[in-house]
Amino acid sequence: MQSPLKLLFPPQCVTCGDPVEAEFGLCGPCWGKTPFIAGLVCDCCGTPLPGEEDGTRVLCDDCMPDERPWGRGRSALIYKDNARRLVMALKHGDRLDLARPAGVWMARALTPILDPEVLVVPVPVHWTRLMKRRYNQAAVLAKVLATEARLEFAPDLLIRPRRTLPHDRMGNAARFANMDGAIEPHPKRGSRLAGRKVLLVDDVMTSGATLTATARAARAAGARDIDVITLARVVKDA
Repeated sequence: MQSPLKLLFPPQCVTCGDPVEAEFGLCGPCWGKTPFIAGLVCDCCGTPLPGEEDGTRVLCDDCMPDERPWGRGRSALIYKDNARRLVMALKHGDRLDLARPAGVWMARALTPILDPEVLVVPVPVHWTRLMKRRYNQAAVLAKVLATEARLEFAPDLLIRPRRTLPHDRMGNAARFANMDGAIEPHPKRGSRLAGRKVLLVDDVMTSGATLTATARAARAAGARDIDVITLARVVKDA
């Protein structure tokens, strides 16, 4: 029997608003338009790959030639279609309610590499962007993920002391140059990273420049092992 509250305010699809069975879910048509990542993936970034899983570590073309400063990585969605709309709504549309289903999707994507001892750390934003946007979407996602997976959440161990330029129209080399040295351990709290296994969280991975700078900062603070998880991964020709 439904509660009076649910009768008055029935659950709605987080994308289109149509009725759904459970709160914070997607209706059938919107689910079909949301490209979830499944099957064989790059072990370093989560990009979907052709073939079947056989237990061996495989890397995508982007991760194979470049040594990433982290070990393993996963992503929940391909950054296109409804996934792109969800990311943009969370990032720029004040749709903080989207963090709840997104964090659950990320936790599921993380399952194959989940370590219960890991410390969940979001990619930091510069204080001026935080003032303008009022929240760090990576931190919001990381908190839901940590709660869902029962992991330790540490939102303030890294800082972004230098404001970087937007990456929208930059090539990969320019993105990495833009992020070089842009993220550092917090001068007082960064020491908590020493000797820990760390999971870095961000909303989208494109070139990996932001996660690279973040992983290097965590490594500089003494992090022992570093993995990454993003809500969405930009995939070539997707």
